[in-house]
Amino acid sequence: MAFTVNEAITRLRRSTEWVTVDRIPLDFTCHHPQGLDRVGDTFYLTSVEILEETTRLENPDGGPDRTAGRGRGHLYEMSADGRQLGHWELGEGSAYHAGGLSYDGESLWVPVAEYRPDSKSILYRIDPATSAISEMFRYPDHLGAVACEPDSELLHMATWGGRRLLVMTRSGELVREIPVRSHYIDFQDCVEMRDGLASWTGVAEYPDGSGGVFGLGGVALLDMNTGDIKHEAPVTVLSPKGRVITFNATHVETVGDRLRMYALPDDSVVPGDTCLLVLEAAV
Repeated sequence: MAFTVNEAITRLRRSTEWVTVDRIPLDFTCHHPQGLDRVGDTFYLTSVEILEETTRLENPDGGPDRTAGRGRGHLYEMSADGRQLGHWELGEGSAYHAGGLSYDGESLWVPVAEYRPDSKSILYRIDPATSAISEMFRYPDHLGAVACEPDSELLHMATWGGRRLLVMTRSGELVREIPVRSHYIDFQDCVEMRDGLASWTGVAEYPDGSGGVFGLGGVALLDMNTGDIKHEAPVTVLSPKGRVITFNATHVETVGDRLRMYALPDDSVVPGDTCLLVLEAAV
């Protein structure tokens, strides 16, 4: 039986077994992956190169809760076997956090924000055929991920930690704001937007009882008109470096009666230091 991604996600359970079917080393440094999308046989990956960590402020006095830090935002084009095919550097000044991206059938949409909540963002549109980069609009908040709605041409944006979803026009006008009623994970990347429903992956960290933390990953299906949770399920599979696979960058598709996930949860500082993980679950 053939399912859409959203339909397949409603069949996930806590007991669903994810099996790793491939690990593909990247031949380039991917830094801190954020978003992943697939167009035919080509993948597009956003990442953050951190040059100076942000620092928490003891007395923010109503402003940002941390310094801006320094970094670079990246968009990579790569083959299915992990080779770098293209590269764009995105961002400006303190805006270097390239977030979850979306492909609308012609262009890639990428938000680049400051690496702190309640900040500011730039939304870019990139034509992968010509490499042309267009700035679409600027917004006075952290936009961490975007999903294009194919029928209405609306954009669905996740704010810092995925706590709020903003429905916007492609020129940056706010149509409505939706509070996220699920609190067990923070949404990081949208994997499908269809018929007013969006499936998001994400992660949150919790105390482990011994002074450390453990990461819980998950996937959720939301009604983007009401904010209602239609279905959600945890994902507990860990990467080779110990991160849950939905830590940030994911792409999900259906293959027959299986749900296939491509994931890049691990950072890298040298080529070959991280792998594109390919996992499948029977649905």
